[in-house]
Amino acid sequence: MSTTQPIGIFDSGVGGTSIWREVHELLPFEKTIYLADSKNAPYGEKPIEQIKNLSRKNTEKLLDMGAKIIIVACNTATTNAIKELRNEYSIPFIGIEPAIKPAALKSKSKTIGILATRGTLTSTLFSQTSDFYAKNINIVEVEGRGIVELIEAGELDSPQMRSLLLKLLEPFFVNRIDYLVLGCSHYPYLIPLLKELLPEDVIVIDSGEAVARQTKSILSSNNLLANEQTVEKPVPEFFSNTNPKVLEQLTEALKYAYKVSYLDF
Repeated sequence: MSTTQPIGIFDSGVGGTSIWREVHELLPFEKTIYLADSKNAPYGEKPIEQIKNLSRKNTEKLLDMGAKIIIVACNTATTNAIKELRNEYSIPFIGIEPAIKPAALKSKSKTIGILATRGTLTSTLFSQTSDFYAKNINIVEVEGRGIVELIEAGELDSPQMRSLLLKLLEPFFVNRIDYLVLGCSHYPYLIPLLKELLPEDVIVIDSGEAVARQTKSILSSNNLLANEQTVEKPVPEFFSNTNPKVLEQLTEALKYAYKVSYLDF
């Protein structure tokens, strides 16, 4: 394994670019390859075995492209498939889980909200994490049905998205949460709208920064960090297996040099 090989990242669509952004901010000299499996989005409503098979497919493609580490930038894939991926492949994997621990530790009302996909909310890993870190916390779980589809369709700021969120957020209003944990990598793109719709005292948190720190730690411990003294900042590569228009729009908003392409995988 070489330090110049890329960090591979995959998600069920474009949402994992929110994770990529944090990784790129922390590790700007690392080459990155991002796979948006938009053809199969969302993962959250699929059977577990299908989620595992899609995760293997994405992993195989990233390995073919030379990845030295793989970030599973999808909560559903992490909670349902990362154990198998780590058992089946020798490459390091970084997963993404809802940030239940910091929310539970910091909550003053002892009531926190989780907005996530069904695949994440019903997973064994999510249940274990909740039981361990939030034993004395009231967790209000809401399945974000329909959110991913709207984001993948380029409807991030649409009236349909606002209407859907108002409906989904109602249990959080009723239960007076003070922290909202985002359990899908698509959802951080909704933070501006969520802050507008939620009470001012509700704090919205996601896992992106923690994933970036963990990635750096694992690369360092395996002597795989890119040498900033000898490597120029590489151009990130993004690939979509559908029309890459939405992916292009999001990467343009990130204001980085980038390359977006269609790839059949």
